[in-house]
Amino acid sequence: MTQRTAATSPDPAQESPGFFRHLVARQEFGVFMILVIICAFLAIATDTFWSTRNITTVVLFVSWIAIAAFGETMVILTAGIDLSVGSMMALAGFATAWLLTWPPLAETLPVGLLVLIGVLGGLLAGLVIGVINGGLITRFRLPPFIATLGTMSIARGVTFGGSRGWPIRGLPEEFKQIGQANLSILGLEIPLPIIIMLVLAILTSLFLSKTVTGRHIYAVGGNEEAVRVSGVNPNRIKMLVYIACAMFAALAGLINTAKLGVAAPTAATGWELDIIAAVVIGGTSLFGGEGTILGTLIGALIMGVIRNGLNLLGFPAYWQPAAIGTVIILAVMVDYYRKDRQ
Repeated sequence: MTQRTAATSPDPAQESPGFFRHLVARQEFGVFMILVIICAFLAIATDTFWSTRNITTVVLFVSWIAIAAFGETMVILTAGIDLSVGSMMALAGFATAWLLTWPPLAETLPVGLLVLIGVLGGLLAGLVIGVINGGLITRFRLPPFIATLGTMSIARGVTFGGSRGWPIRGLPEEFKQIGQANLSILGLEIPLPIIIMLVLAILTSLFLSKTVTGRHIYAVGGNEEAVRVSGVNPNRIKMLVYIACAMFAALAGLINTAKLGVAAPTAATGWELDIIAAVVIGGTSLFGGEGTILGTLIGALIMGVIRNGLNLLGFPAYWQPAAIGTVIILAVMVDYYRKDRQ
């Protein structure tokens, strides 16, 4: 009896290595180690990488990329893709700036109400694009790549047409505070966009992991037919994630516009590549059904650190898109390799 009890009793010394192996096996751990290696290299190769100002600048830039990437993560979890996120960011920023500077509103409304209407207008613009994307994909059965490629051009065209190619300036200071204000937490001055990013990361992660709808999102990407047989409408889930993705992108566009203090029609041009790359590098599979918000956040940090590192190392700006494209290809190759092994 004593020998049997000793043989079956858990050994704390054995449980710890098992936990460590489980931690190392997680996709996020590998992605995080890549981030650590890149940061270590840049800390050695440059003198300014670890300065407080530089780190704050990197994370601040990452904040709106990460916020848009949280929505993109939900889309890719369903085995879809949204190419219109960059254009939606520009459109939301333009819609908000236009409302904030439109004389009938700007000259009559209190500034607080004016800012509220402007923000709601920008989010509404994202909602419209999200509904169009979801409708084209679920109702008209268009491939997500084609549908969102079309709305990417439409949103950018509306932004250029509405602004006539000119940036909108003179935004209220109260609106700019959304992107420029700092909050004091434990004696540290943290930019408001970073706090918004972290709060949304926690809420979105809890939504995906703890709610029935979140589990359905994973299930649609894993096996859509099985979801349909189980009584869940996959089209409803797809419509939801494309609307959510558009709203996240619109919010990111508002924050970016508030930070810059100007709404430019060229804003966020090409950022859809950074956003999608952040999701894929973070471990979300393009085949759907696998990925986490934490991984996406780390992936966005990697993209931000790479861009910052290229600048600090004096890498020519014109060649930086080639470097980013290489990172995207490598991330997709790793994703295919993992799927083949599974």
